[in-house]
Amino acid sequence: MKTLGIETSCDETAVAIYDSEKGIIGESVYSQIKMHSEYGGVVPELASRDHCLKIVDVFKHALGDQSINSIDQIAYTSGPGLLGALLIGESFAQGLSTALNIPLIAINHLEGHLMSPMMEFPEIKMPFICLLVSGGHSMIVDVKEKGDYEIIGQSQDDAVGEAFDKVAKLLELSYPGGPCIEKLATAGNENAYDFPRPMIRSNNLDMSFSGLKTSVLYKVNKINDLDDGKKADVAASFQKAVTDVLVAKIKKAVDQTNRKEVIIAGGVAANKFIRGEFKKLENLLGIKVYFPDLKYCGDNAAMIAFVGSKMRANKKNINPSKVRARWPINELIK
Repeated sequence: MKTLGIETSCDETAVAIYDSEKGIIGESVYSQIKMHSEYGGVVPELASRDHCLKIVDVFKHALGDQSINSIDQIAYTSGPGLLGALLIGESFAQGLSTALNIPLIAINHLEGHLMSPMMEFPEIKMPFICLLVSGGHSMIVDVKEKGDYEIIGQSQDDAVGEAFDKVAKLLELSYPGGPCIEKLATAGNENAYDFPRPMIRSNNLDMSFSGLKTSVLYKVNKINDLDDGKKADVAASFQKAVTDVLVAKIKKAVDQTNRKEVIIAGGVAANKFIRGEFKKLENLLGIKVYFPDLKYCGDNAAMIAFVGSKMRANKKNINPSKVRARWPINELIK
């Protein structure tokens, strides 16, 4: 069974093919980061137009020398994400599914992230805990079984990745901010500034990062001569504060659920400092922590194809649009 995956939720145009026996046998990703960096963030209209321009070439590159008629079904991201961008992917998927007369499956982008490590680590078994941290989402999900997901904690304001981007902007770093903060922090002292750890001692698993971001703003405004060394100290101290909150919440989540496997997924999961701090929990809590391959932390079609390979669709239900800008992980399209 070959499943074609299509991802256009934000600023990556991606296509991949997952073979149920061989795994990923073709994939291609085109990133718009260079274009959007000029504006300090993603411009939705520009993103949609660029998906239109690039999706055919990305599809051909992913397909390679394989026959298009060898595809058995198509899975595409239908939400959450930028509405215009999502519609490009859906329209392309619908056209292919109609032309090839094969099933079409609408996939939740967040479900793709939380299942992505299972492509590389088949030993992962549900139930498990997933910390999903990206530019748009920060949540702790109790993954009970396929399709049964309970959000047991989430950010009450900024997502982690959003906070990284905003702090990077304060430090006059480029977009996206996460990799820039991580790189700069390697030269800094994580104890130089005592930034707050919001909600770290709360009784629930919810998080907050807006106040931390504001604290960094106030500190930066008070620093005289904000040279590269001081910027590095701010970056390292901020990164440590974020990580302390995330680690504390996962400790509490493991204690409450008694799960023995934890997945850290999403764009922020590529941060090597965060990865290192979470790996320390394995011996401390007697658990196993998994991360996606670095190339699958960001938006990609491989995870969409993989999730789609676990599902089957009725060929008759391919025409109505199922695109949703907002689609909570615990709400499946009926």
